[in-house]
Amino acid sequence: MNIAVLGSGPGGYVAAIRASQLGARVTVIEESAIGGTCLNWGCIPTKVLVSSSAMFSKAKRLQEFGIDITGDISPNLLKMLERKERIVTMQAKGIRNLFKIGGITYKEGRGQFISPSELSVALKDGSRETVEADRIIVATGSRVYELPGFPFDGNRILSTEDIFSLRAIPKSLIVIGAGVSGCEFACIFQKLGSDVTLIEKLPRALSSEDHEISELFERELKKMGVRLLAGMSIDRVELQDDNLRLFFADGRELSAEKLLVSVGRTLNSSDIGAEKVGIRIGPCGEIVVNDRMETDVPGVFAIGDVTGKRMLAHVASAEGMIAAGNCAGGQGIMDYSAVPSAIFTAPEIASVGITGQKAVEMGIKVLTGHFQFRSLAKSHINGEIEGMIKVVSEEASDRVLGVHIIGPHASDLIHEAALALSQGLRTKDISQAIHAHPTLSEVLQEAAADVHGEAIHGLKR
Repeated sequence: MNIAVLGSGPGGYVAAIRASQLGARVTVIEESAIGGTCLNWGCIPTKVLVSSSAMFSKAKRLQEFGIDITGDISPNLLKMLERKERIVTMQAKGIRNLFKIGGITYKEGRGQFISPSELSVALKDGSRETVEADRIIVATGSRVYELPGFPFDGNRILSTEDIFSLRAIPKSLIVIGAGVSGCEFACIFQKLGSDVTLIEKLPRALSSEDHEISELFERELKKMGVRLLAGMSIDRVELQDDNLRLFFADGRELSAEKLLVSVGRTLNSSDIGAEKVGIRIGPCGEIVVNDRMETDVPGVFAIGDVTGKRMLAHVASAEGMIAAGNCAGGQGIMDYSAVPSAIFTAPEIASVGITGQKAVEMGIKVLTGHFQFRSLAKSHINGEIEGMIKVVSEEASDRVLGVHIIGPHASDLIHEAALALSQGLRTKDISQAIHAHPTLSEVLQEAAADVHGEAIHGLKR
């Protein structure tokens, strides 16, 4: 069987490798850079800067750990970006090697549908060829959304991709959008020394998170010196000689050296010939698929951001595995009920399952357990005591419905909770499992115990 994959991001390249493992002859077509947005301008580059900024922040506290230092410690953005390039290049090389091992053909060019089984590819060398396939998987992803009235210029008005072209740390930075990316960049540049203001049209930052988590995060933003202006509408921006000025709908003004616009993404479903072959496009530009990742056109599948579902790299990879298996005759179903998410702010935030507010909306009677990181010995050992965990469970069955963490290594700790949700475990199953001491993972054990008032080290609330 011949399978063509349009796009090589975390959905496309994983689908290609899985299809190859299942015995298919696979061709991957990529217009931009192997690895897609995640590897080149998104997940990986951002987390490299997160790591560097966190390292710099902790270096300034070394004396707390009994380490005497002399001289100045300062961040070097150019060297950070050089490190980012090395990591991206290494990861891209790894994907190419996996393609080589799997016998996957990789074509650099823009692919468009001719028919449900044919793609026309405009190669980068100027030539054009046709790729025929028994099955086609669309994994074209998404791109940054440009806010009307705030056109990206790559210099002062920046996208989340332009930010990696900076040559120096800005003295002042305004970030429009207190979603995941906006909050991550606000934390990064505050730690590196920028004066950061974060603006959000909605009433609170990270509005999709559990209310208790977002409220605690807002307090942490204030403690670290990031100004959050929530519930604010921006009227216009004016570029001046050395800075820019924002004008708000209520008459207020604000100036800064740089402006980062992080207000969402646009789906890459246009200009690929989808409608031409009958692929249905939804109202937000999403390619409509069922739970087997099939479009309305037999033999054509779609995965990742372009479907408009859970726009996360690891979800795209999971969808890619399902689509590849179904291309080979499988009957896999994509399950979104236990998808973990991670936000690499300071402190980190991670969640899986439903929030307490959502449970109430659904009419589910719940019990909740909380535990503070400051009650863990390991948190004090690491010098990272901020944050908490919240466990939401169904009152009648004790089944875990959701877990929400803000604190050190939340992105790593969430996976025990994801496993609990996916396997229908109870809070008792978690609290009675022996956890090693001293570790951060004890926070989940204690929070699960707190659901029934049985936490050993919990602070009284």
